[in-house]
Amino acid sequence: MNKSGVILKKKSSPHGVKVPERKLTAGRPIERAPLPEKAVISLHQNLGAPGEALVRRGDRVLTGQRIGDSDKFVSAPVHATLSGEVTGTTMVINPPTAQPVEALVIGSDGTDEWVQLEPADRPEDLSAEEILDRIRQAGIVGLGGAAFPSHIKLAPPKKATIDTIILNGCECEPYATSDHRVMLEYGDRVLSGLNIIRRLLSPQSVYIAIEDNKEDAIAHMEDLIIGMGLEETIKIVPLESKYPMGAERVLTKLLLNREVPIGGLPLDVGAVIHNVGTTKAIHEAVVEGRPLIERVVTVTGAVKDPKNLMVRFGTPLRTLIEFCGGIVGSANKVILGGPMMGFAQFDLDFPTVKGTNSVIVKDDSALAEQQCIRCGRCIEVCPMRLMPTALARYAQAGHYDLCKEAYVDNCFECGVCTYACPANIPIVQHIKVAKRELARRAPRK
Repeated sequence: MNKSGVILKKKSSPHGVKVPERKLTAGRPIERAPLPEKAVISLHQNLGAPGEALVRRGDRVLTGQRIGDSDKFVSAPVHATLSGEVTGTTMVINPPTAQPVEALVIGSDGTDEWVQLEPADRPEDLSAEEILDRIRQAGIVGLGGAAFPSHIKLAPPKKATIDTIILNGCECEPYATSDHRVMLEYGDRVLSGLNIIRRLLSPQSVYIAIEDNKEDAIAHMEDLIIGMGLEETIKIVPLESKYPMGAERVLTKLLLNREVPIGGLPLDVGAVIHNVGTTKAIHEAVVEGRPLIERVVTVTGAVKDPKNLMVRFGTPLRTLIEFCGGIVGSANKVILGGPMMGFAQFDLDFPTVKGTNSVIVKDDSALAEQQCIRCGRCIEVCPMRLMPTALARYAQAGHYDLCKEAYVDNCFECGVCTYACPANIPIVQHIKVAKRELARRAPRK
């Protein structure tokens, strides 16, 4: 422990892999991306039910206006990210599911006129129900990748006992630096949002997990914690820079020595984990009354001028890439998210969504797949201690029942097995096929 008592002893995991970090933008302050001429707002930007349009073609909307919502329990509204006219609807692909979803198209009027916001005069006097309602109405979802509606995550079942909050500042994927910059430039809002979560859940312990390749963020958050008088309440846990250190199941095991059950969540073992960008958004919703219409996105790789940008949702990838000087060299792939778990895009007019934390442009060539040599490397690095080679072999043969017996549902598709495989076998792709087939065959409730 250091002298301040805020920073605890560094922790490491025996599993996972060291990957080239390529944090080209770690030292680049956040810039504001230009508003697009039109925004394409997907009505399904959360885990759970898609929203239904609340506006029609020809309607004028204001920035921050709610334009899509659902009455389903697991859902979150979406908002206009610029002011202008609704010019129609279109279909876009939802990256995690590869399914088409409806989107609203808004033509900008160039004024960026906002709806009337309702900041809290005395945030400390808000009840738990009022706080959760503000979070829900703001459309906040987990910004670490899962996009689970935050108001549900912060209202666990009464039978659940939550004793620990973990703030996730790891950002272990190569290239991405958006969370790093959020901690450096919006650390006060991050901690304010974390305090709001503390009020809701009343945990015994609060940890901030940050990889040790972000020394400046660790030092900055330590100073803010001390300045806010929270050094007895919030502790920072440095982690070895290793992939996938930021995965929820890995963090829960590493920090608390608790195993999340198959098909379960960290709350099943007493923990709630939130991304630093999410807690920033929670502060803005509860204290400032601002809906979630933008986030920090790292645009990097084979572009002339890599940047960290504050981006309005619905902005085309093309606009961001051009703002960063355009594609250089022979780059032929654009990835949303990190290179380990991200999704390749075939259309540069695809719009950013709440889950878009980075846009990576890279030169990529297919590697020839070879026969498995039974080296066991994939088993050695798997953070869930599975047998990825067996899962891939069963899936290729169509033996999905054997995948189920080998705990395929406990795989969170981090990709370390594929990365480590010397035979270039796309193990994760086979696992995804098996999961989809098992889900298709499962009896409907």
